[in-house]
Amino acid sequence: MSEITALVLIVAVSVNSSDPFQKSAFVQTSLTGAWNAKDGGIDHTLVFQDGYFSYSIFDKANRKFIRTWGGTFSEAGGQVHANIEFDNESKDNVGGHKHFAAALSGNTLKFDAGAGVNSWTRIDDGNTNLAGNWRITGRMRDGSIQPIEKSARKTVKILSSTRFQWMAINTETKEFFGTGGGTYTFTNGKYTENIEFFSRDSSRVGASLNFNGSVANKVWTHKGNSSRGEPIHEEWTREK
Repeated sequence: MSEITALVLIVAVSVNSSDPFQKSAFVQTSLTGAWNAKDGGIDHTLVFQDGYFSYSIFDKANRKFIRTWGGTFSEAGGQVHANIEFDNESKDNVGGHKHFAAALSGNTLKFDAGAGVNSWTRIDDGNTNLAGNWRITGRMRDGSIQPIEKSARKTVKILSSTRFQWMAINTETKEFFGTGGGTYTFTNGKYTENIEFFSRDSSRVGASLNFNGSVANKVWTHKGNSSRGEPIHEEWTREK
């Protein structure tokens, strides 16, 4: 086998979806999961899940959010083909198509998106039941879950096995409303987010948020308090 392996599609084994640490039944790719590259004290993270990706740049030590962009993707012939759905720096990029060379060797990825780094190290393989591309579809109001209808205005959350990021965007108007992300754990029905970047309020970096969580089929429910201390009870549905 050559040092640089080809990008190939693999299908994860379908198992009991009630266990959040079992493997995903969704189609996976060789890039599925989270990746990290460093440029001095600046972190670059990539997450690929369920045909969706996010690229984020931040300075955790100084609580500085720098940039995020992403959207849908596919792989073919050593190329990543990206359809951009959000970019906090430029509306002009939203709706565009980009193509990047990608080469995988073990846990090292050669991938240059023009942001000053081109060598990435795998953080995780995105192979748990909570890992995926999720969209908020319900929120508790007046004692019951009220559905949130699908539209161009949406809030999505992409999770690998260890990392999370949410994005509030509008794919029609190309608006970007905010994002936050970091690491998470999900153990015995307890979901915890550890915030490493937050575009709206850097003072929230370093905070940990705790929720009661459960996954049934493709619906993820969690409830607790937001980063502002407000009670939340939400339902998220996994996107194909």
